[in-house]
Amino acid sequence: MPDVRQTITDFYRVAQERDFSRDFQFRVLNIQNADGSVVVTEDDLVYARGGTIPGREVSENTLSYMGLDFRIPGSIKYAGSYDIEFLCDTNDTLRNLMLSWTRDTFDDATSTGNYFMAKETSIVDLVQLDTQLERVAQYTLVGVYPKQVGDVTYTLDGTGAPVTFTMTLGYHYIRSETY
Repeated sequence: MPDVRQTITDFYRVAQERDFSRDFQFRVLNIQNADGSVVVTEDDLVYARGGTIPGREVSENTLSYMGLDFRIPGSIKYAGSYDIEFLCDTNDTLRNLMLSWTRDTFDDATSTGNYFMAKETSIVDLVQLDTQLERVAQYTLVGVYPKQVGDVTYTLDGTGAPVTFTMTLGYHYIRSETY
């Protein structure tokens, strides 16, 4: 008998016990800036096509001693950038809200803006769901600010498919909670 028990039977048994997380079991729950001038509502968020749950990276420091390199874990690094793809509604309501947020951050017409460090109350809440649409985990991006509102592409020979845009947000760190 092999030393490693990773057979088809083991896979099937574990898969029945734990199931799998599906690619649609994710929602953007909330987006808001610090002063409350940008609040993305539930009606807006049904247009969020998806996103990712950001990862974490432990930075590594190398310490040499007598010719050997020892790797010592350090602080945490985050990507610091988060993309969400949205469907566009007929009036571009959500996209226009995001564009106004970028103009509030820096208005090229007046060369003024609120380009201060984003506050802790400027957040995005992301939720991972189970098969009954109950929360498994919640991730809060803290210190969120707008980085880019993406293009919308139209074409005269299109098939009538809904158009989308991507919003890129910057953030400082992530808080997470499991349920």
